[in-house]
Amino acid sequence: MNDLETRQLRYFVAVAEELHFGRAAERLGMAQPPLSRAIRELERQLAVGLLRRTTRQVSLTPAGEVLLRDARTALDAIGAAGRRAQHAGESTPRLRLALKPDIDGGLLPQILDAYAAEEAALPVSLVLGRVGEQAQTVRDGRADTALLLAPFDDRGLDSEPLAVEPFLVALAAADPLAARPSLSLADLAGRSLPDGSPADQGPALGPHGQQGDPADDETTLSDGSDGAAPIASDLPQIFRLVELGSIVCFFPTSLTRRYPRPEIAYRPVIDLSPATLAVAWPQDSHAPAVAAFVRVATKVAATAPPEAAADQRESAKRMVP
Repeated sequence: MNDLETRQLRYFVAVAEELHFGRAAERLGMAQPPLSRAIRELERQLAVGLLRRTTRQVSLTPAGEVLLRDARTALDAIGAAGRRAQHAGESTPRLRLALKPDIDGGLLPQILDAYAAEEAALPVSLVLGRVGEQAQTVRDGRADTALLLAPFDDRGLDSEPLAVEPFLVALAAADPLAARPSLSLADLAGRSLPDGSPADQGPALGPHGQQGDPADDETTLSDGSDGAAPIASDLPQIFRLVELGSIVCFFPTSLTRRYPRPEIAYRPVIDLSPATLAVAWPQDSHAPAVAAFVRVATKVAATAPPEAAADQRESAKRMVP
Protein backbone atom coordinates (compact mmCIF):
# COMPACT_ATOMS: atom_id res chain seq x y z
CA MET A 1 0.00 0.00 0.00
CA ASN A 2 1.32 3.44 -0.92
CA ASP A 3 1.57 6.09 1.79
CA LEU A 4 -1.58 8.14 2.20
CA GLU A 5 -1.42 11.83 1.36
CA THR A 6 -2.71 14.67 3.48
CA ARG A 7 -4.95 15.72 0.58
CA GLN A 8 -6.62 12.30 0.53
CA LEU A 9 -7.28 12.43 4.25
CA ARG A 10 -8.77 15.91 4.03
CA TYR A 11 -11.07 14.83 1.22
CA PHE A 12 -12.20 11.74 3.07
CA VAL A 13 -12.81 13.58 6.38
CA ALA A 14 -14.96 16.17 4.61
CA VAL A 15 -17.12 13.48 2.98
CA ALA A 16 -17.29 11.39 6.16
CA GLU A 17 -18.36 14.34 8.28
CA GLU A 18 -20.88 15.73 5.79
CA LEU A 19 -22.10 12.33 4.53
CA HIS A 20 -22.94 14.17 1.33
CA PHE A 21 -20.60 14.57 -1.64
CA GLY A 22 -22.12 17.87 -2.73
CA ARG A 23 -21.76 19.55 0.65
CA ALA A 24 -18.27 18.10 1.10
CA ALA A 25 -17.19 19.44 -2.30
CA GLU A 26 -18.55 22.87 -1.44
CA ARG A 27 -16.72 22.79 1.89
CA LEU A 28 -13.47 21.90 0.12
CA GLY A 29 -13.97 24.48 -2.62
CA MET A 30 -13.92 21.97 -5.46
CA ALA A 31 -16.26 20.27 -7.91
CA GLN A 32 -18.05 17.08 -6.91
CA PRO A 33 -16.84 14.72 -9.72
CA PRO A 34 -13.11 14.96 -8.88
CA LEU A 35 -13.95 14.51 -5.19
CA SER A 36 -15.90 11.33 -5.96
CA ARG A 37 -13.02 10.03 -8.07
CA ALA A 38 -10.54 10.79 -5.29
CA ILE A 39 -12.57 8.81 -2.74
CA ARG A 40 -12.92 5.86 -5.12
CA GLU A 41 -9.16 5.94 -5.70
CA LEU A 42 -8.57 5.97 -1.94
CA GLU A 43 -10.79 2.91 -1.53
CA ARG A 44 -8.95 1.18 -4.37
CA GLN A 45 -5.61 2.06 -2.78
CA LEU A 46 -6.69 0.66 0.59
CA ALA A 47 -8.55 -2.28 -0.98
CA VAL A 48 -11.48 -1.69 1.34
CA GLY A 49 -14.83 0.07 1.14
CA LEU A 50 -15.06 3.20 3.23
CA LEU A 51 -18.53 4.43 2.32
CA ARG A 52 -21.92 2.89 1.60
CA ARG A 53 -23.55 4.81 -1.23
CA THR A 54 -27.23 4.67 -2.15
CA THR A 55 -29.40 7.05 -4.16
CA ARG A 56 -30.69 8.47 -0.87
CA GLN A 57 -27.74 8.61 1.50
CA VAL A 58 -24.06 8.07 2.21
CA SER A 59 -22.93 6.24 5.34
CA LEU A 60 -19.66 4.97 6.78
CA THR A 61 -18.58 1.34 6.77
CA PRO A 62 -16.73 0.02 9.85
CA ALA A 63 -13.47 0.62 7.95
CA GLY A 64 -14.59 4.17 7.20
CA GLU A 65 -15.34 4.84 10.86
CA VAL A 66 -11.82 3.73 11.80
CA LEU A 67 -10.22 5.84 9.09
CA LEU A 68 -12.27 8.91 10.08
CA ARG A 69 -11.07 8.71 13.66
CA ASP A 70 -7.43 8.18 12.73
CA ALA A 71 -7.50 10.68 9.85
CA ARG A 72 -8.75 13.40 12.16
CA THR A 73 -5.93 12.63 14.59
CA ALA A 74 -3.35 12.62 11.78
CA LEU A 75 -4.54 15.91 10.31
CA ASP A 76 -4.61 17.51 13.75
CA ALA A 77 -1.03 16.36 14.38
CA ILE A 78 0.21 17.72 11.05
CA GLY A 79 -1.43 21.09 11.61
CA ALA A 80 -0.22 21.24 15.20
CA ALA A 81 3.38 20.44 14.22
CA GLY A 82 3.54 23.42 11.89
CA ARG A 83 1.81 25.85 14.23
CA ARG A 84 3.87 24.85 17.28
CA ALA A 85 7.08 25.22 15.28
CA GLN A 86 5.99 28.73 14.28
CA HIS A 87 5.12 29.57 17.88
CA ALA A 88 8.46 28.26 19.13
CA GLY A 89 10.27 30.54 16.68
CA GLU A 90 8.57 33.71 17.88
CA SER A 91 10.82 36.36 19.41
CA THR A 92 8.44 36.65 22.38
CA PRO A 93 7.03 33.25 23.42
CA ARG A 94 3.42 33.24 24.63
CA LEU A 95 0.98 30.88 26.25
CA ARG A 96 -2.16 30.60 24.13
CA LEU A 97 -5.31 29.92 26.15
CA ALA A 98 -8.49 28.84 24.34
CA LEU A 99 -11.85 29.63 25.89
CA LYS A 100 -15.37 30.84 25.19
CA PRO A 101 -15.97 34.34 26.59
CA ASP A 102 -17.88 34.17 29.89
CA ILE A 103 -17.46 30.38 30.16
CA ASP A 104 -14.73 30.35 32.81
CA GLY A 105 -16.66 29.76 36.03
CA GLY A 106 -15.69 33.29 37.08
CA LEU A 107 -12.16 31.98 37.69
CA LEU A 108 -10.20 33.50 34.80
CA PRO A 109 -9.07 36.77 36.46
CA GLN A 110 -7.77 34.92 39.53
CA ILE A 111 -6.07 32.27 37.40
CA LEU A 112 -4.30 34.84 35.24
CA ASP A 113 -3.15 36.85 38.27
CA ALA A 114 -1.78 33.75 40.01
CA TYR A 115 -0.16 32.47 36.81
CA ALA A 116 1.66 35.75 36.24
CA ALA A 117 3.51 35.18 39.52
CA GLU A 118 4.86 31.77 38.40
CA GLU A 119 8.54 31.49 37.48
CA ALA A 120 7.70 29.62 34.25
CA ALA A 121 4.90 32.01 33.28
CA LEU A 122 4.69 33.48 29.77
CA PRO A 123 2.53 36.34 28.48
CA VAL A 124 -0.97 34.94 27.90
CA SER A 125 -2.88 35.36 24.62
CA LEU A 126 -6.57 34.48 24.68
CA VAL A 127 -7.85 32.42 21.73
CA LEU A 128 -11.58 33.09 21.76
CA GLY A 129 -14.09 30.77 20.13
CA ARG A 130 -17.53 29.29 20.44
CA VAL A 131 -18.43 26.55 22.90
CA GLY A 132 -17.21 23.21 21.57
CA GLU A 133 -14.22 24.62 19.66
CA GLN A 134 -11.67 24.72 22.48
CA ALA A 135 -10.59 21.07 22.45
CA GLN A 136 -9.96 21.16 18.70
CA THR A 137 -8.08 24.45 19.05
CA VAL A 138 -5.62 22.76 21.42
CA ARG A 139 -5.38 19.62 19.30
CA ASP A 140 -4.46 21.48 16.12
CA GLY A 141 -1.89 23.70 17.82
CA ARG A 142 -3.72 27.02 17.77
CA ALA A 143 -3.72 27.00 21.58
CA ASP A 144 -1.53 25.44 24.26
CA THR A 145 -4.26 24.88 26.83
CA ALA A 146 -7.97 25.55 27.25
CA LEU A 147 -10.75 26.24 29.71
CA LEU A 148 -13.84 24.40 28.50
CA LEU A 149 -17.03 22.68 29.52
CA ALA A 150 -17.14 18.90 29.89
CA PRO A 151 -17.97 16.57 28.29
CA PHE A 152 -15.81 17.24 25.24
CA ASP A 153 -13.88 15.31 22.60
CA ASP A 154 -10.72 14.45 24.57
CA ARG A 155 -8.74 12.72 21.80
CA GLY A 156 -5.06 13.46 22.40
CA LEU A 157 -5.76 15.60 25.44
CA ASP A 158 -5.31 15.38 29.18
CA SER A 159 -7.64 17.35 31.42
CA GLU A 160 -8.46 18.19 35.00
CA PRO A 161 -11.89 19.28 36.30
CA LEU A 162 -11.86 22.68 37.98
CA ALA A 163 -15.39 23.53 39.07
CA VAL A 164 -18.92 22.17 38.98
CA GLU A 165 -21.87 24.55 38.99
CA PRO A 166 -25.57 24.24 38.19
CA PHE A 167 -27.10 25.17 34.89
CA LEU A 168 -29.97 27.63 35.22
CA VAL A 169 -32.70 28.11 32.66
CA ALA A 170 -33.23 31.67 31.47
CA LEU A 171 -36.82 32.52 30.64
CA ALA A 172 -38.91 35.65 30.34
CA ALA A 173 -39.77 37.16 33.71
CA ALA A 174 -43.41 37.30 32.55
CA ASP A 175 -43.45 33.57 31.80
CA PRO A 176 -45.79 31.73 34.22
CA LEU A 177 -42.96 29.29 34.97
CA ALA A 178 -40.92 32.16 36.42
CA ALA A 179 -43.25 32.16 39.43
CA ARG A 180 -41.83 28.80 40.51
CA PRO A 181 -38.65 28.60 42.62
CA SER A 182 -37.37 25.64 40.56
CA LEU A 183 -38.32 23.66 37.47
CA SER A 184 -37.89 20.26 35.88
CA LEU A 185 -37.09 19.58 32.23
CA ALA A 186 -40.64 18.34 31.71
CA ASP A 187 -41.92 21.80 32.70
CA LEU A 188 -40.13 23.21 29.63
CA ALA A 189 -42.05 21.08 27.12
CA GLY A 190 -43.13 23.13 24.13
CA ARG A 191 -40.33 25.68 24.52
CA SER A 192 -37.28 25.92 22.26
CA LEU A 193 -33.58 26.51 22.80
CA PRO A 194 -31.48 28.87 20.64
CA ASP A 195 -30.57 26.09 18.21
CA GLY A 196 -34.24 25.17 17.74
CA SER A 197 -34.10 21.95 19.77
CA PRO A 198 -36.76 21.17 22.40
CA ALA A 199 -35.89 22.65 25.79
CA ASP A 200 -37.23 19.62 27.67
CA GLN A 201 -34.36 17.55 26.22
CA GLY A 202 -31.77 19.69 28.00
CA PRO A 203 -28.81 21.55 26.45
CA ALA A 204 -28.26 20.58 22.82
CA LEU A 205 -25.12 18.52 22.21
CA GLY A 206 -22.56 18.98 19.47
CA PRO A 207 -21.01 16.21 17.35
CA HIS A 208 -18.65 15.08 20.13
CA GLY A 209 -20.92 15.41 23.13
CA GLN A 210 -20.12 19.06 23.75
CA GLN A 211 -22.93 21.45 24.44
CA GLY A 212 -23.94 23.66 21.59
CA ASP A 213 -23.21 27.34 22.01
CA PRO A 214 -26.24 29.40 23.02
CA ALA A 215 -24.72 32.36 21.16
CA ASP A 216 -23.29 30.79 18.01
CA ASP A 217 -23.10 33.10 15.03
CA GLU A 218 -26.24 32.92 12.90
CA THR A 219 -27.99 30.43 15.17
CA THR A 220 -31.45 29.56 13.85
CA LEU A 221 -34.09 29.84 16.53
CA SER A 222 -37.44 28.11 16.47
CA ASP A 223 -40.37 30.03 17.91
CA GLY A 224 -42.84 27.20 17.34
CA SER A 225 -44.64 29.00 14.53
CA ASP A 226 -44.82 28.23 10.83
CA GLY A 227 -43.27 31.57 9.91
CA ALA A 228 -39.64 32.47 9.38
CA ALA A 229 -37.49 31.58 12.36
CA PRO A 230 -35.58 34.45 13.98
CA ILE A 231 -31.78 34.53 13.81
CA ALA A 232 -29.46 35.28 16.75
CA SER A 233 -25.82 36.17 16.26
CA ASP A 234 -24.66 37.18 19.75
CA LEU A 235 -25.48 36.99 23.43
CA PRO A 236 -27.46 40.28 23.55
CA GLN A 237 -29.76 38.93 20.84
CA ILE A 238 -30.19 35.71 22.79
CA PHE A 239 -31.15 37.71 25.88
CA ARG A 240 -33.59 39.83 23.88
CA LEU A 241 -35.35 36.78 22.46
CA VAL A 242 -35.57 35.26 25.93
CA GLU A 243 -37.09 38.51 27.23
CA LEU A 244 -39.67 38.38 24.45
CA GLY A 245 -40.58 34.79 25.32
CA SER A 246 -39.43 33.44 21.94
CA ILE A 247 -36.97 30.98 23.46
CA VAL A 248 -35.43 29.79 26.71
CA CYS A 249 -31.75 29.08 27.25
CA PHE A 250 -29.49 27.22 29.69
CA PHE A 251 -26.54 29.06 31.25
CA PRO A 252 -23.95 28.14 33.92
CA THR A 253 -24.69 29.92 37.19
CA SER A 254 -21.51 32.02 36.98
CA LEU A 255 -22.65 33.52 33.67
CA THR A 256 -26.07 34.43 35.03
CA ARG A 257 -24.39 36.32 37.90
CA ARG A 258 -22.64 38.50 35.33
CA TYR A 259 -25.83 39.34 33.45
CA PRO A 260 -28.69 40.07 35.85
CA ARG A 261 -31.60 41.43 33.79
CA PRO A 262 -34.98 42.45 35.21
CA GLU A 263 -36.82 41.05 32.18
CA ILE A 264 -35.22 37.60 32.60
CA ALA A 265 -35.73 35.05 35.35
CA TYR A 266 -33.05 32.43 36.02
CA ARG A 267 -34.32 29.26 37.63
CA PRO A 268 -32.64 25.99 38.69
CA VAL A 269 -33.67 22.83 36.82
CA ILE A 270 -33.67 19.96 39.28
CA ASP A 271 -33.05 17.11 36.81
CA LEU A 272 -30.43 18.85 34.65
CA SER A 273 -26.81 17.73 34.96
CA PRO A 274 -24.48 20.47 36.20
CA ALA A 275 -21.84 22.28 34.13
CA THR A 276 -18.27 21.07 34.70
CA LEU A 277 -15.45 23.46 33.86
CA ALA A 278 -12.11 21.79 33.03
CA VAL A 279 -8.61 22.73 31.96
CA ALA A 280 -7.20 20.70 29.05
CA TRP A 281 -3.79 20.41 27.41
CA PRO A 282 -2.03 18.11 24.87
CA GLN A 283 -1.07 14.70 26.20
CA ASP A 284 2.44 15.04 24.80
CA SER A 285 3.05 18.53 26.19
CA HIS A 286 6.21 18.96 28.27
CA ALA A 287 6.17 22.77 28.27
CA PRO A 288 6.89 24.26 31.71
CA ALA A 289 4.53 27.16 30.97
CA VAL A 290 1.63 24.78 30.31
CA ALA A 291 2.38 22.75 33.44
CA ALA A 292 2.49 25.97 35.49
CA PHE A 293 -0.85 27.13 34.09
CA VAL A 294 -2.56 23.81 34.87
CA ARG A 295 -1.09 23.79 38.38
CA VAL A 296 -2.27 27.34 39.04
CA ALA A 297 -5.73 26.74 37.57
CA THR A 298 -6.37 23.71 39.78
CA LYS A 299 -5.09 25.56 42.85
CA VAL A 300 -7.26 28.61 42.23
CA ALA A 301 -10.32 26.43 41.60
CA ALA A 302 -9.70 24.49 44.82
CA THR A 303 -9.79 27.69 46.88
CA ALA A 304 -12.70 29.33 45.03
CA PRO A 305 -15.79 27.28 46.09
CA PRO A 306 -16.56 29.08 49.41
CA GLU A 307 -16.65 32.51 47.75
CA ALA A 308 -18.48 31.15 44.72
CA ALA A 309 -21.05 29.49 46.94
CA ALA A 310 -21.66 32.79 48.73
CA ASP A 311 -22.09 34.54 45.40
CA GLN A 312 -24.57 31.89 44.30
CA ARG A 313 -26.61 32.28 47.49
CA GLU A 314 -26.74 36.05 47.02
CA SER A 315 -27.62 35.60 43.35
CA ALA A 316 -30.43 33.22 44.25
CA LYS A 317 -31.90 35.84 46.61
CA ARG A 318 -31.97 38.35 43.76
CA MET A 319 -33.50 35.95 41.27
CA VAL A 320 -36.37 34.51 43.33
CA PRO A 321 -39.23 36.99 43.86
